[in-house]
Amino acid sequence: MYIHLKLVHESWPGERFKRFFDHAWPLFRIWYLSEGEKARPDLITCRSVLELHMPELIPTYNSLCRIAEDDDVASRFLSMWCPPPYLAGCSQVAWTRGNPTLVRNYDFDPRYFDGRLRFTEYCKPVIGVQDSAWGLLDGMNADGLAVSLAFGGRKTSGVGFGIPLVIRYVLETCSNVDEACVKLGRLPVHMGYNVTCIDKSGNYATVYMNPDRPPRVVYQAAATNHQHQVEWDEYAAFTHTIERKHLLEQCLADPKLTRAALLKQFLKPPLYSQQFMRGFGTLYTAAYDVAKGSVKVIWPDKQVEASFKKFEEQEVEVVLLRPVGRYLAK
Repeated sequence: MYIHLKLVHESWPGERFKRFFDHAWPLFRIWYLSEGEKARPDLITCRSVLELHMPELIPTYNSLCRIAEDDDVASRFLSMWCPPPYLAGCSQVAWTRGNPTLVRNYDFDPRYFDGRLRFTEYCKPVIGVQDSAWGLLDGMNADGLAVSLAFGGRKTSGVGFGIPLVIRYVLETCSNVDEACVKLGRLPVHMGYNVTCIDKSGNYATVYMNPDRPPRVVYQAAATNHQHQVEWDEYAAFTHTIERKHLLEQCLADPKLTRAALLKQFLKPPLYSQQFMRGFGTLYTAAYDVAKGSVKVIWPDKQVEASFKKFEEQEVEVVLLRPVGRYLAK
């Protein structure tokens, strides 16, 4: 089992995005309409809520819709308003010793991975791992802010945006953690998520976001797949969210631990998962050094690095399902 990751620098949606979207749209469409077309909001609603909550993204959204030939369903999908429910498992930590760094594992089904690390300049320079065509799973901007998402471990769903577009919006419009927390505090989301932020000053926070209760800012550096307490026992047991959170807290409490040693922990159990046959495993580890404006995307046997100063377009193929070998993260 393997994935491909392409590094793509395209300042504004253009031919590179079109090639991706033309290829991926048939599968996106199947997923988006999996509960029936009437289950998804109409285009007028989708556009109006985007204009209300994320007006800065409307020029980009308009360009994306034109690339999608103004198809009604595609335009609704691209708004990311009330998409079907989806779950992911993640571990993330804001590291503040030395250069502030956001380190995270993204755990998901590799069949549904967009496979793009994009450098864009929609509202400001942003580098991040793409999801749902133009949303982000994690990323950083040139102002020195990094943000990542983790599923919150709750069955509840409601009316709101898919979290990848929320991550995109925060990085496009915020410069630091305080600004990010304000934006996250007013955006509606359709499921529960834990969003961890760190900026180049070393400030950090995690925001618990939910469709059915107010957001809560907690000044915790580590987050996995539960919030104040476990609310979905079966999911918690399957993903080992308690064990992963406990390990991250132990790492943060160890005064001798280095960032390199922390990265090694992300490359082995319980943080690193290989349950791919059950639709759930670690697709990558990302380390965003916001002081340097650089990111390393890491696997047990290889890594790629990119930054705002040096972004080399390339494609890597990564074999996922095999024993974890020895790897010394630098």
